[in-house]
Amino acid sequence: MRVGTFVLAAQFPGQGQGEALHRAVRSAEVAEEAGLDSVWLAEHHFVPYGTCPSAVTLAALLLGRTNTLRVGTAVSVLPTAHPVALGEQAALLHVTSGGRFSLGVGRGGPWVDLEVFGAGVEAYEKGFPESLDLLLKWLREEHVGGSGERFDFREVAVVPRPTEAIGGAAQEGPEVIVACTSPKSVRLAAERGLPMLLGMHIGDEDKAQMVGLWRRCAREAGRSVEEIYAAAHVSAGVAQIGDSESEAAETLLKAMPGWLKQGLDAHVTVDGRARAMRDPHAYTELLCSLHPVGTPQLCADRLATTAERTGITRFALLVEGSGDLTATEENVRRLGAEVLPQLD
Repeated sequence: MRVGTFVLAAQFPGQGQGEALHRAVRSAEVAEEAGLDSVWLAEHHFVPYGTCPSAVTLAALLLGRTNTLRVGTAVSVLPTAHPVALGEQAALLHVTSGGRFSLGVGRGGPWVDLEVFGAGVEAYEKGFPESLDLLLKWLREEHVGGSGERFDFREVAVVPRPTEAIGGAAQEGPEVIVACTSPKSVRLAAERGLPMLLGMHIGDEDKAQMVGLWRRCAREAGRSVEEIYAAAHVSAGVAQIGDSESEAAETLLKAMPGWLKQGLDAHVTVDGRARAMRDPHAYTELLCSLHPVGTPQLCADRLATTAERTGITRFALLVEGSGDLTATEENVRRLGAEVLPQLD
């Protein structure tokens, strides 16, 4: 089982943006010290829900500050990025880090980001498959040209090639993971043989169903049994370690609703479409019930149960739910020292 952290660089009420980013960086550094497997970095624009606007940029910083930690994006938003530019950045990080970088990509949402970056709502609603396929070509081939509806350009050389390691030896390109929230996105990932990142808002039953659908779609697409069952999907969740379940839950219930309300309220749709807003307190309670929130034993049991029910053995866990730097560092250390040994 591989356990990592999920970092949003969340700006809690009363905090500055620099404070949120500092906590994000420190939590990743402590994750390596605590023996965790990875850190996954979220990307948001113009909202305090998450103050990191470029997951690949923060990934570069953290790869330079760590030695063994896998660093991934969760996710880089494809509709507002040029897939070739993102592919170049991913290749650069993959080669120079010795293969420690994972590229998670997703559609994002129908936010004003699409207007600001000139992509338009069409890029969100229809353009994701074209962008994903162009990105994959860039990460797998030596020369790439574009001939789609959004991207049309002459063939150019891929530099640096992600399949060429420092010293000239051949290697595999960076891992690519797709954030999946619907049957359509599950099918898209499965047909391309790409593992899924599944969100923290759903429980084991829903995740198991999505894994089952992915396997069926991958089989229909001609993927081998070995490839299907080797797919390393990632389950996002929340982790808060306490001396009792009530203590851990109380820590999150004091801090997360304020952050969720402030952060989610700040999202603006690009076309004025209606939004369904979650109740922040009820959502926090739901997260506490679904994920490893409680004593070290309870946390280990919940992770093991999720793995057994879903077949997923990689986790990206939000550890900054207290909103406090010192408490976040302690939470990460306890995750490494008191939970991980029970999962061996």
